[in-house]
Amino acid sequence: MAQALGGPGITAPLSYGPFRALALGRGLMLFGNGMAGVALAFAVLDVTGSLAQVGLVVGARSIANVSLLLLGGVIADRLPRALVLRGACALAAGSQGLLALALLTGTASLPLMVALSLVNGAAAAANLPASAALTPQTVPYRLLRQANALIGIVKHGGMLSGMSAGGVVVGLAGPGWAIAVDAVMFAAAGAAFFLLRVPDHNRPSGPRGVLTDLREGWSEFTARTWVWVIVLQFMVVNAGWAAATTVLGPGIADETFGRTAWGLLMAANSVGLLIGGVLAARWQPHRALLYGTALVTVQTVPFFALMGPSPLPLLFAAMFVGGVAVEQFTVAWEVSVQENVPQERLSRVYSYDALGSFVAMPVGQIAIGPVAEAAGPGRALALVASATLLATLAAVAVPSVRGLRRRG
Repeated sequence: MAQALGGPGITAPLSYGPFRALALGRGLMLFGNGMAGVALAFAVLDVTGSLAQVGLVVGARSIANVSLLLLGGVIADRLPRALVLRGACALAAGSQGLLALALLTGTASLPLMVALSLVNGAAAAANLPASAALTPQTVPYRLLRQANALIGIVKHGGMLSGMSAGGVVVGLAGPGWAIAVDAVMFAAAGAAFFLLRVPDHNRPSGPRGVLTDLREGWSEFTARTWVWVIVLQFMVVNAGWAAATTVLGPGIADETFGRTAWGLLMAANSVGLLIGGVLAARWQPHRALLYGTALVTVQTVPFFALMGPSPLPLLFAAMFVGGVAVEQFTVAWEVSVQENVPQERLSRVYSYDALGSFVAMPVGQIAIGPVAEAAGPGRALALVASATLLATLAAVAVPSVRGLRRRG
């Protein structure tokens, strides 16, 4: 049965001050990251001229991220989550500022870029579990769907504007300036999180070891089949998307339609994500997880379009449609997890989710460059699209994914 269009509107969460602070901070971070996401691959290409080296630099960030995610989840369940966000933003601002300085002064080297990517990945490992688990602390339970959809809109709006600006800045001034803006945005996000005041969640009392916390989080993560099945699916899906958009796409852009157009194509995907969030806030079926999971198949449309040669209007349409489809899944997933996992363990479950979902990303990013150089970008994209489709169809076949219903 479908959810009716009535009820609180999408802007209802904005009447709560903690939610506004959380949304502002996350939007600022995503604006900067949107610019940096466009700029980093081109910065590495300018310094090294190699797609394989692009994979090493972006893969280094992912390696640090996935290696420290579980620790980040433990920290976010033990400490005030707003405090964790402030510290992570300070670390990210520093690493991106140093990278921008090196690029602008002509002193950047491959080892330095890899090292700073590792630091930035460590900051993200603390940032992600804390920020995801904070949403249900900032609004009443009845507004979870609207709050998650609105957070998604803010994030993707930030990515959209950041990528659009990034494409222009990279084309006109160079990637160093775009990464400098990313550093400033993280500093501003940290300031926004000083306005974030929420009731304390039930942190573990008494002395506890990290391993004890991790075991408790693992038990919560594995207790629901649909949780770990979806995470396994996105182990494949995210690896493919990262390989296509951080390595293959920039390489194809350099050979065909140009860097500025690539930034705008990524922005078109963010527009789709934004519109998808608006649609999800207004309506989702009660079996929202099944609905969203099945729509992940549409994310392969941009891959097929990039195999080309495709005209730019078709590429823009493919990126947009892929974004609309995937955001339906994102909102359904966030609400499903937040409705079913206890608040005091939520950061740890999110950290296991992120670890499983992201663990294969550096493998995909590092491996896809040599595959593309040996077999061609088109065949590499076909491999990515096939893996995404198979993983998604397998997840849809699982009974607990098909049967889960929203409570609201």
